This record gives sequence, structure tokens and C-alpha cells, in this order.
Amino acid sequence: MSSTVRRDVACHPIVAWQFQAGLDPVGYYPSYGPLPAVVGVRDQSGDWGTPGHERTLELSDGGFVIERLTDVRSPTFFAYDLRDFQKLFGGLVSGARAEWSFERIAEGTSIRWTYAFHPRLGRRWIVALIVRAAWAPYMKRVLARIAEGTASATRTS
Repeated sequence: MSSTVRRDVACHPIVAWQFQAGLDPVGYYPSYGPLPAVVGVRDQSGDWGTPGHERTLELSDGGFVIERLTDVRSPTFFAYDLRDFQKLFGGLVSGARAEWSFERIAEGTSIRWTYAFHPRLGRRWIVALIVRAAWAPYMKRVLARIAEGTASATRTS
């Protein structure tokens, strides 16, 4: 069960990649319907730019999820796996994978974010419903915030 969103920003891919790769997710990942906000980051092992590094995202519903960076190809791509979901997704998925790509276009950079959940046995239908009804619109909101943050960082640098 996956969803992909895309947004163009008026900056070089290096700038977009650096902004996103170094982003503190607090404030950029708000709550949306049944989806909790990211309210904290803990246990981060080093900077968020080296494969193998992990961090725990604390969520507004009291749960958490662990991210592990798996692939970094600056300035065009990075990916991470997610595990140990709690609360809403804990009983529905065994994990997830997020991939971010940054493609040079005439107007700047096209940012693409793909998020794929791995549903537990017998849970595919409900995960599909959540992705369609809540997760896909949530991703659009998050990417819009990140694109605006990238644009603001570009204007002030």
C-alpha cells in the first residue's frame, strides 16, 4: 500500500536535498484526522545523512516509530525504513518505507516522496482505506510545508 506525492520548488536540488535531509520533523508533520503529529525526536545516532543511522519519532498520541536510514545518494535520493509502529498502525502494519527523490527541472527541483506500508496479514483492506482517505491527503500537506520551508530557506540564504 503506497502513496506518492510530488511538489516543485524554485531551488537547486542540492538546496532542496540539504533542507529535507537535515529537517527536524517536528512542526512539519502535523496531526491530520486519525494520524498523530510528530512531537519529538530522540535516540538519533549521528546526523541524519548516513545509512544505518536511526532515530525515534515521538507522536502526539503517545506512540512512536523508529526510522532507519537505508540509502543516501546526495543530492538526488534518500530512503529510510520504519518499524515498531504503535497505536493506530501498530496492529495494522509490520513496517513501512519512505523514499525521497530530488530531480532537476527547468524551474528548480521536483521533490517526490513515496511512502509504502507493509500491511499485516488480513489488514491490507483497512490499510488501503487509511492510505486513500487520510495518508495520501496528509502527505500532500506535509510536502507543501516542506516545500514552503525549502523556499523560505532559499530566500534567506
